[in-house]
Amino acid sequence: MRFWFAILALFAAPVLAQQSMPPAPYAYTQLEDPALEAEATELMETLRCLKCQSQSINDSDAPMAGDMRHQVRSRILAGESPDAIRSWLTQRYGDYVSYQPEVSSTTWPLFAIPLLLLLIVGGVLFTRLGKRRSDKGTE
Repeated sequence: MRFWFAILALFAAPVLAQQSMPPAPYAYTQLEDPALEAEATELMETLRCLKCQSQSINDSDAPMAGDMRHQVRSRILAGESPDAIRSWLTQRYGDYVSYQPEVSSTTWPLFAIPLLLLLIVGGVLFTRLGKRRSDKGTE
């Protein structure tokens, strides 16, 4: 009998682990000032939900995205600039949080590797086409 209770507890644990905290005040409530809300919305469109990964925090319904929306709106309301908020979120969650990563010591491969691959492909194509032209000229 105890065995079945243990099995039941294993399957019930994820249900009990659901978030029971209410959402943050500005998670689903817009700011009263339309200009500040537009500024917050523009910033939230450029920040990635870390749980969903393919949605911005503005579009995501994940509790974590709601907390991030609350942080953005609270900080905009406190007078912080969008760049300062983005910097704070990047320090807290890492470079992946931003859809517009800056070149840094950790993100430079994201910018360098595609350019390097293009140069390699261009060099291979140039040598292949050059060989074909020289082969046709000798016949």
